Amino acid sequence: MVEASSVGRLGIVLLGTVLAAAVGLGLFWAVPAYTPLGVPAVLLVVVTTLVGVFLAGRAAGSVFPGYNTAEVEVGDVITRDGGAGPLPGGPVGVSADDIVEQIERADADDSAQALVVKLNTPGGQVVPSDDIRRAAADFDGPTVAYAEDTAASGGYWIACGCDEIHAREASIVGSIGVNGTQLGRTDLAEKIGLDYRRFVAGEYKDTPAPWRELDDDEVDYFQGLIDASYDQFVETVAESRELDETAIRDTEARVYLGREAAEADLVDTVGPREEMEARLADRVGVDELAVEAFEPERGIQEKIGSSARAVARSFGAGVASVVAGDDGPNIRV
Repeated sequence: MVEASSVGRLGIVLLGTVLAAAVGLGLFWAVPAYTPLGVPAVLLVVVTTLVGVFLAGRAAGSVFPGYNTAEVEVGDVITRDGGAGPLPGGPVGVSADDIVEQIERADADDSAQALVVKLNTPGGQVVPSDDIRRAAADFDGPTVAYAEDTAASGGYWIACGCDEIHAREASIVGSIGVNGTQLGRTDLAEKIGLDYRRFVAGEYKDTPAPWRELDDDEVDYFQGLIDASYDQFVETVAESRELDETAIRDTEARVYLGREAAEADLVDTVGPREEMEARLADRVGVDELAVEAFEPERGIQEKIGSSARAVARSFGAGVASVVAGDDGPNIRV
């Protein structure tokens, strides 16, 4: 199939090149033959031919796609819309809405017979992570979650939406738990003369409050939210991996290297990417995978921001926990 499409693309490109050259010769050589024009005519022929080659290549790619598998990457902290980062116009994480759109676009593409969800994420917000998992589960065709570097917490939640999970030997996998944090500032407020004056309608409206300590009832209330999200996470993993919920809870949100994760039945296979692709090719019924990365269009500013964040992560800045802000609790996986 790939070979036939390659021949088709080549044919369209050659035809487009010939037509463009013919038009260029007619307009910029035959006509100027009766005028003083010389070198400019040759240059115009060359430019016209190059434009024709470019347009023919675009057309060939549309008519005969050179891929049979779509790949979507989750490559940072998972948020609803990417958030607002330290660089102008650059998000702090990946947008779940964008990733869902990419998966749905791949699902609607007849050439994308399979889906690879590449995971390089420490986790993120609960509902956005589940949205991506559901989108992967709805894909019409074989799906593989590929834990390249890190598929932890929300990343593992997403992986549970795929038919199979493949990890590298040194991949970080797991962290089946939920995180909710608050930074206490009461002593600081007293030292600088700030007084927290509480005006709320609804007892738990400002729980957790950023400038006062929580009472016992508020601690129980907030912990209840964390426990409910954790129960949902455990149930999702148990159903996807056909594991006992008690065994999942016994992991106590630990992370595992790829081989250990396989022994714990958290992943199906471990090894180089090539092994995963060979197995997926068999399922698709092709000799080899031809993978196309589906990604959103990005401006220059956002691309720079994305590169900067990748460097930061390599130095340990891509942490898996986020402190709750003043707007309310930040519950995340």
